[in-house]
Amino acid sequence: MPGNLKRRYGITVAGRDETVVSRTGPCVICLKAPAVHVDHCHETGRVRCVLCFNCNSAIGKLGDDPDAVRRAAAYLEGSPWKPTLVAPGVYRLPS
Repeated sequence: MPGNLKRRYGITVAGRDETVVSRTGPCVICLKAPAVHVDHCHETGRVRCVLCFNCNSAIGKLGDDPDAVRRAAAYLEGSPWKPTLVAPGVYRLPS
């Protein structure tokens, strides 16, 4: 694990732990679980913060795509995104 943190994120275990300690409290997304997992941008590799395992995984599974996260939130709030097919494989967002 220590080598993995350094290799993947350019930080040490101590650096991760310092980030966790400086950001005391629960995960900034779910506000429930402890934030102990390093979150990073998959395009740049830049470390963003520490999150709980579930929220970190969810962001990764949504491809680090803010629009996908917004559509997921709209779906959960009862307003699902209903795209209009304008050509094969091309959808228009609702306005």
